[in-house]
Amino acid sequence: MSRAFMKESDDQWLSDISPTVNALIYFLTRENNGVRVHLRKEVVDDQGKTHYEMSNGLSYVLGEAGKWTAE
Repeated sequence: MSRAFMKESDDQWLSDISPTVNALIYFLTRENNGVRVHLRKEVVDDQGKTHYEMSNGLSYVLGEAGKWTAE
């Protein structure tokens, strides 16, 4: 597909978004065809990392470099 016909948001990846929960929610909602995704629960593991359980059924965590990853 020509890049001329791609929306700007089509080339954004999970690891590209800001390291904030609001940015994660906005990104996931856009990826979910506009159906709002919300935070269900925050869980801190033994290593001190916060896991964000979202309404889309997945959990997300910020890595060492401040990049989001899905679990």
